Amino acid sequence: MAENKSGSISLGNITSSIKQYVRILQLTRKPSMDEFLMISKVTGAGIILIGILGFVIYLIMVPLISVLI
Repeated sequence: MAENKSGSISLGNITSSIKQYVRILQLTRKPSMDEFLMISKVTGAGIILIGILGFVIYLIMVPLISVLI
């Protein structure tokens, strides 16, 4: 008989994975408005920070490239 390897797909593995997914979904909840606003502010600040950093790098590189060429 063929042996099941740890990497093979079987009905038991699929069932176990689905049970784990269901358990995780049962633990989740909808964030409150305060939590949502805080997450939005932090995400927006991160996006703005990355944009500013990219612009600063651009401002440094433009004169540097013109000097080297």
